[in-house]
Order: sequence, then structure tokens, then C-alpha cells
Amino acid sequence: MLRYCLPLLLIGLLACGPDTPEEAPNAAAAGDPGIERLTAAIARQPDEPELYRQRASMYYDLENYDGAINDLTTALSLDSTNVDYHYELADVYLDYYRSRLALRTLERAVRLDPERLETHLRLAETQLILKQYDDALASLNEAVRLDPRNPEAYYLLGQVFEETGDTTRAINAAEEATQIDPDMTDAYLLLGDLLAAQGNARAGEYFDAAVAINPQDVIALHARADYYRDRGDLDRAIAEYRRASIIDRQYVAGNFNAGLLLMELDSVERAYDEFNIVIKNDPIHIRAFFYRGYASELLGNTDAARRDYETALRMAPEFTLAREGLDRLDGQIPQ
Repeated sequence: MLRYCLPLLLIGLLACGPDTPEEAPNAAAAGDPGIERLTAAIARQPDEPELYRQRASMYYDLENYDGAINDLTTALSLDSTNVDYHYELADVYLDYYRSRLALRTLERAVRLDPERLETHLRLAETQLILKQYDDALASLNEAVRLDPRNPEAYYLLGQVFEETGDTTRAINAAEEATQIDPDMTDAYLLLGDLLAAQGNARAGEYFDAAVAINPQDVIALHARADYYRDRGDLDRAIAEYRRASIIDRQYVAGNFNAGLLLMELDSVERAYDEFNIVIKNDPIHIRAFFYRGYASELLGNTDAARRDYETALRMAPEFTLAREGLDRLDGQIPQ
């Protein structure tokens, strides 16, 4: 359920569903046999909530959030006590940046079943995203009451304490999470960050522990690379960033960060290669076009630099660095 560094989501009243089930948007469903099959099934059984829930899941996978919301609200109008439907609807709202709708949906789920642990954890996570720290603590206290040995509750407590500036309690909570679940990567990464901020050398041990749990975990590798970078160990950081991107070629943040550090070390040709890899795997990575262009400029390849700066500006016309790069090439500002 959790992943290190909670997604930065905005949070917000439960919207009314469509007047009739047939009004759910289906633009993203055109030609999708699964959705067409469920639509036909719904026409035969319009009072079966699970059919709407299944179609909502398919809409969600297609990022047709309006369709998913309409189907889930219809499912809830037919079965208003189904807590799982509330979970799914809250997830859609969060991904659709309708924050308070997600919050209200989970608050209603708590009222439906106050003894369900998962609901308190989901609500606390949402409250944490919203920076409603007192409410998050109340939800987590309920979670701990229901399960005094739940590692996710202690991990979330650690995040609440960290964000409210209580570092000692944050460390204690995160350590409790790792003691309950020695394979909880997120808690080790949180501990690494907390101790690194204090300048405590033990931070490295926690990043190592996180990577040891799963050496293929690119999030853990990236976190350890950040730790190396912040300590000034740039060679190890570069190697770690590249390792993450080799494991997952779509994880271009590793190559991009490696390129930035190589530029800092004046290894421009190697930096160019890293930015080139980023662009091959993510052709709309605007900053990679700029930095590849800048590397080309430093290497004396002004035509290539110009092409990359112009590409970056086509994608982001207000990108000041790319505009300045073109101005340098045109001799309007000094090198």
C-alpha cells in the first residue's frame, strides 16, 4: 500500500453520481472488448453494483477518470455500505486531483466500519498528504488501537513526526516499524533520511539495509545515490544512479541525475551520453534536451546544441535556460 515518499497529491465532498447509469462517459472505451462486454452486461442487469465496479476499474486503467467516478458512484448508490467501493473511488479521486472528495469518501468509509484497520490507514495517509497532522495522528492512534503491531501505522507515524519537526519521535516510530517488519524498505529509507539530516553516519547503514531487501528496487537505489551525492561522494552516486536506470530503462531519473553530476565533474562527453539515453527512453523529457544541448555547446557542436535548445523551447516556450542557450549561440549574451 505504501511507497517511500508519498505521492504529492492535492486532496478535497463526494460528488453526486450521474442521474442514470447509462450516462457514464465511454469515449475511452471505444473498441475495448472488455468494456463493451460489461456495458452489455449492465444493460441486462442494471441493478448489479459489481458490474459497475468492474467497468470502473477498466476505465481507471485507461485513465478515463470521469467514467470510473460515474460507475463507482452508481455502484455505491446500489450498495452504499461496500467499503471496498469507497477505497476504489478514493483512489480515483486522488489520481484525478480531487483531494477533498477522496478525503470525504474515506471519512464515510470509517463511519461505515470503524473497526476496519485498512480504512484508518488509508485515511491517515490522505490526511498526511493534506498536512492535516492532528487528524492523521488521531487516525493512526485508532489504527494502533486495532493492531498494536502494525508496521504501516508506525511508518506513517514516523512521517507525521518528521513533517512536524519531532525528529526523535520520528526515528523511534520508524525503528518500531522495522522491528515489526524487518523487510519494510520504506521505513529504512525514512530512517536513512532522518539520520542523514542529523549528520549521523549510521544513515548509510539504513540505506544499505533498504537496498539489501531488494537489490533491484530502483527507489531504494536512487535514495542511496542521493545520500552519496549529498555526502560529496559523486563517483558512487553516479554509479548508483546508472545502476537504477540499467535495472529499469524507463526509470530515466537515474541517467538524468548521473548526467548532472558528470557535468559537475566536467566529464561532458559522458554527461552527453547520459542525457542521450534519457531522451531515447523519454522523448518528451524537456530538461534532458536542454542539458544535452548544453553539453553539445560545451563540446563545440553548436548545430546539435541549437537543435536541442529549439526542441526544448517548442515543448516549453517559457523555458528560460533554453532561450538563454540560443541567445548565447547567436552571440547575444556572453559565454
